[in-house]
Amino acid sequence: MGSEIRVGDIMKKDVISIEETAPVTEVAKLMKSHDVGSIVVAKNEKAEGIITEKDIIHKIVAEGADASKINAEKVMSSPLKVVRPATKLEEAASMMRKHGLKRFPVVGEDNRLVGMISEGDIMGVFPSIVDLLEERAEAGLV
Repeated sequence: MGSEIRVGDIMKKDVISIEETAPVTEVAKLMKSHDVGSIVVAKNEKAEGIITEKDIIHKIVAEGADASKINAEKVMSSPLKVVRPATKLEEAASMMRKHGLKRFPVVGEDNRLVGMISEGDIMGVFPSIVDLLEERAEAGLV
């Protein structure tokens, strides 16, 4: 039996996002100033895509393109794979493995960005999950 920890219990709530019309140079500046490896791209405050450092390197730098003349929407990965705050942690981890991703934006029912969860966030609670499972085993619940 898995834990009852949900994505919403451990997600980071201070997520950096940018409008789809912003130039990629602004995306890179935000990544640098906030020391993050990805930025969620939004349209009318709704999560539409994500841009990672790898996207900028592969789609802009390696192609010799001018990042100041290319909008975020042209570089973002979409459709966006997301999870909801109520998603069980085990399910989120399984989805990361299945899709080869290191992070998922967390969205509410209206697709508005409410947080972000990463492999590191999940690994940070792993000792807690082990403790919970041991307690359940001792109580005969697993």
